[in-house]
Amino acid sequence: MSASRKNKRSENDPLLNEKKMPPPAPPRGFFFIIMILGLISLMTYFFYANVMKKVETITFGQMMEQAKTGKIKTIEIYGYQASGAYHSGGSYNSFKVAVIPEGYLRDKATLDELDGLQKQGFIKLAYKEPNTFLYQLLLSILPLVIIFGLIWYVFFRQFKSVNNPTGIFSFGKSKSRLPPKDRPRVTFDDVAGIDEERDEVQEIIMFLKDPKKFQKLGGRLPRGVLLVGAPGSGKTLLAKAIAGEANVPFFSMSGSDFVEMFVGVGASRVRDLFRQAKENSPCIIFLDEIDAVGRQRGTGLGGGHDEREQTLNAILVEMDGFDTDAGVIVVAATNRPDVLDSALLRPGRFDRQIMISLPDMKGREAILKVHARRIKIDDSVNFTKLGQMTPLFSGAELEAVINESALLAVMKKKEAVSMEEMEEARDKVRWGRQKRSRVMDEEDRKVTAYHESGHALASYFIPEAEKLHKVTIIPRGPYLGATMQLPEKDRYHMHKKYILANIRVLFAGRVAEEIF
Repeated sequence: MSASRKNKRSENDPLLNEKKMPPPAPPRGFFFIIMILGLISLMTYFFYANVMKKVETITFGQMMEQAKTGKIKTIEIYGYQASGAYHSGGSYNSFKVAVIPEGYLRDKATLDELDGLQKQGFIKLAYKEPNTFLYQLLLSILPLVIIFGLIWYVFFRQFKSVNNPTGIFSFGKSKSRLPPKDRPRVTFDDVAGIDEERDEVQEIIMFLKDPKKFQKLGGRLPRGVLLVGAPGSGKTLLAKAIAGEANVPFFSMSGSDFVEMFVGVGASRVRDLFRQAKENSPCIIFLDEIDAVGRQRGTGLGGGHDEREQTLNAILVEMDGFDTDAGVIVVAATNRPDVLDSALLRPGRFDRQIMISLPDMKGREAILKVHARRIKIDDSVNFTKLGQMTPLFSGAELEAVINESALLAVMKKKEAVSMEEMEEARDKVRWGRQKRSRVMDEEDRKVTAYHESGHALASYFIPEAEKLHKVTIIPRGPYLGATMQLPEKDRYHMHKKYILANIRVLFAGRVAEEIF
């Protein structure tokens, strides 16, 4: 038997198929930044051309006089116009002669005089072709066209594109997110540790697959299902699995997505969300953290016209307005059901509550096996023992344990994850990383050792206490040391002997300090 094994997964596994997803599109904000920088550069150029150059308008005679005195550096003559540059140090950097009388340029004496100044080194003279009317028109209008074009693209385009999710007119549109069609679906194969909860939603899946089957008998499924559980217990994962098993669209929004500064925006987004859902029925609307907008009304300082209450009212009205054949199921999740408004929980709205508790020992073992399918596992890993070593861990924490163990194995340059990395990852997720660099004097280390030895001895010699698993005086997280016990089973009743045994173990640390 090889030292390591790689667990096989089906082709529909989302953890293996993540690499097949198309690369994300470049952000549109990047192009807006480039355009704004170009606009700033263009405006800076014209500012420099019109202000910093300080162009002086003079007559042809003044130009000739200043050329003879050496003030002018260069002269350019084109048609009936002339311009040039002064030597540095004056009030103006350059000059221009708007109109030159025709006779001046035909006068041989004037031309000879200019050529003579050039030969003497007073000026540099250049003759150019005269600018056409079209060239002058483009030179004066083109910058304005470019500036207004950029302004239109950046700002007015937002007003024009109503269907644009970032446009101004879409301010009241729903921010619901539909997962891409090519993304692998989450199914019940990816959900473990909540078998009863999975069975309770089977009828919802059957209804979404074949609504007419229920309508023939006149039955009506609950319009809303409220998932209640601790953070990380798997509420969102279960909702995704329902949509994945039924193979229907899954509209996902958070309660905070409805709340905006302006009153009425959240209610508008609610109406748009339910409109989209009815157009794509049968489907599932998932409202995560619904307590952000569904709190009990009348308990705060605000009246009935604030944004949150308007949004809640819109949700209540939309759920009441469902037709029996709408084919839309609203699934909401919260870890604070006690603060929800009673109107949300009445029959006809969220009239079914599914409690998702933290997984038991068998559930933790199953969850660990699900998440461990994406990494290489050594034969030394015992998932039964690992499930026993992780009491009160949520599904999210168990996933973090698997991920941290893989990272630790990579740092140790191992080919597969062993039980050693699993235990270290468990301790890291629950208590934090070891702090071996913390400087402690000998007296503090002794006190910590005496304290933990008291816990260890009491848990070892008291038969009613939990079994001793590990003792350490290496600081980890906020703790200077720790004594870890390994529960033999999940306990649902606390007997008097068990409670007294735990009290003895807890006090034994302080007693050991007093004895030593």
